[in-house]
Amino acid sequence: MLALKEQPSFAVKIIALWTVFLLGTLFHTQLALMPLFHGLSVLAPHGHVATDISEISTILWLMLAFFAVPLIAITSTCLIDSRWYRIGHFWVTVIYSVLNLAHLVVDLTIPPVAWYQVALMAFLFLIGLLLNLVAYQWIKESHDHGHRLQSAH
Repeated sequence: MLALKEQPSFAVKIIALWTVFLLGTLFHTQLALMPLFHGLSVLAPHGHVATDISEISTILWLMLAFFAVPLIAITSTCLIDSRWYRIGHFWVTVIYSVLNLAHLVVDLTIPPVAWYQVALMAFLFLIGLLLNLVAYQWIKESHDHGHRLQSAH
């Protein structure tokens, strides 16, 4: 018979989900670059070809920010346990879910559709929804725990 394992804390679940999300994000980029290893172009089909790195510096900074926010969230979740942090963190996860959904929709509109990328983005979107749920439960735990402490007096 299988023994039930003690559930990890919400913070541990959140850190694990952010880590899965970041690994998926890295692999999303890796998949986009794989054609290079087979002599194929990876130029975006939107028609603009940059001739200098400065032309894409804004995109690079936005990509850095998109990757850095989860790193900050992981670190902060390890160190901060305030109700305000939990609420702010929840809204960050919601923003990321909206951005992932938008990215998924865009991936569906760029011909030819790279279905392997769509599958990965759909998976990352589901991970994001799970992250939303766990972050919301973390807020509720804080609220419920506070009520239990107050009612004990």
